[in-house]
Amino acid sequence: GSVAASDAFFPFRDGLDVLARAGALAIIQPGGSLRDGEVIAAADEQGVAMVLTGIRHFRH
Repeated sequence: GSVAASDAFFPFRDGLDVLARAGALAIIQPGGSLRDGEVIAAADEQGVAMVLTGIRHFRH
């Protein structure tokens, strides 16, 4: 088991699926995607804890 952190939101569930298959048990990310609901549902389906901080760390 591992944990993962992202500096940007997950726009689709595929990134979460890859992390779950690799053994991630928890993910922290800022949230804010139009598809947050789908990504959260994918985490729930796979038993992955997800924390949404509401703070974006990615800068251009």
